Amino acid sequence: MLKILILPVILLAASLSAEPMMTLEEAITLGLKNSYSIKVARNQAHMAANNKGLGLAGFLPTVDASSGYRLTNVDQDVDLPPSSPESDIENLTAELSLRWTLFDGFRMFADRKKFNEMARLGEYQARNQIEGSIVGISKAYFNLVQQERLLQVARDTHDLSGARLRREQVRSELGGASSTDFLHAQVAFNSDQSTLLSRELEVNIARQQLNVLLGQDPTTSYSVSAEILIPELTLDYTHVLDLALEHNSSLKVAELGKKIAGRNVQSARSSFLPHLSAYANYGYSDETVNSTAGLNPGLDVGTQATSTTVGLSLSLNLFNGRRNRIELQNAKIEANNQALILRDARNRLIGLFRETYDTYQQRMKIIDLEKQNAEAAQRNLELQQERQELGIVNSLEFRDAQLSLAKTQISLIAARYQARISRLEIEQLIGSLEID
Repeated sequence: MLKILILPVILLAASLSAEPMMTLEEAITLGLKNSYSIKVARNQAHMAANNKGLGLAGFLPTVDASSGYRLTNVDQDVDLPPSSPESDIENLTAELSLRWTLFDGFRMFADRKKFNEMARLGEYQARNQIEGSIVGISKAYFNLVQQERLLQVARDTHDLSGARLRREQVRSELGGASSTDFLHAQVAFNSDQSTLLSRELEVNIARQQLNVLLGQDPTTSYSVSAEILIPELTLDYTHVLDLALEHNSSLKVAELGKKIAGRNVQSARSSFLPHLSAYANYGYSDETVNSTAGLNPGLDVGTQATSTTVGLSLSLNLFNGRRNRIELQNAKIEANNQALILRDARNRLIGLFRETYDTYQQRMKIIDLEKQNAEAAQRNLELQQERQELGIVNSLEFRDAQLSLAKTQISLIAARYQARISRLEIEQLIGSLEID
């Protein structure tokens, strides 16, 4: 009955002491939520989206309303006949005016397309920023998984060396082993203990680096995945390259930069064409005059008036110091620069993708080789342990088998980490990273 009661207590204590689990998806969500640079990028994208539509492009009319009140007091000195008439004049005015650009050399059409493309540019710039953050967080997360795996290898090696040291100490005390075997075991144990301390430090550093990217306390503790899973890449090179050329955010930014530069050329050309505008005004005025002179001194005399104006305005700039021509030339140069930038971005993307794709393929092959090496080293160590129990293997041979297993395990862990990073970089290049 006592055992039945103790078991749940042990399980409960273990569950309370266990660190919370953080998945890669949770880390990315937390990092994107706390990133100030991403918040700024998204706000800039919202600002660019606000500029879309007919308003800033100049398609819509402008309507202004104005009003005014004025009080004037006039004192006059008249010689014939001598008098000093005084007048108070109150004037109230109101005006409503409308102005509508009907044609501006096609500038409004170019500006409308430019603002729409700038909104898309803001979206892709924000996406590029978010993708960079996701890659950085993912690399830090996978590095923490790698370091914890390496720490486990160091612990296993340390435990095995500790067992060997205790066994050699007993044998030495019983006179069944030489002092040399005991000293070799002690040196190996101390070396493995030093490696274990270094691995613990690397884990702490990796966790702190990830916490900084997540925007939380560097000392925050949690557990991560036990293994680095590598998604299979089922598409061939040509298909994946087509996806990169179609969806890569950096390339999209360059493409939109070229289009926006072309719109600026169209806008600059509009200065050489006539501009046609329509305007309309409606005005009202109310004037009251109170004067001590005239036929009715001391009486208020009011005057009300309304006016309506409708018209068209046609203008054409003939010369403004060649500013229009210079602006057009500079716009053409910028458009040419953006075309060169696009060609360079496309060429760089193809080269980087080829390198990343080949690296991923080779690292996947290296993983298969390292798996075979680790399995062989494990079998060799087991064989050496059996021979040691029989007393037919020396300490150096056993140590070599132990170090060989640790080395192959470390190489396998590193190969998995490197392959996952290459797979992550491919996801970034083809624009397949999931962004909320």
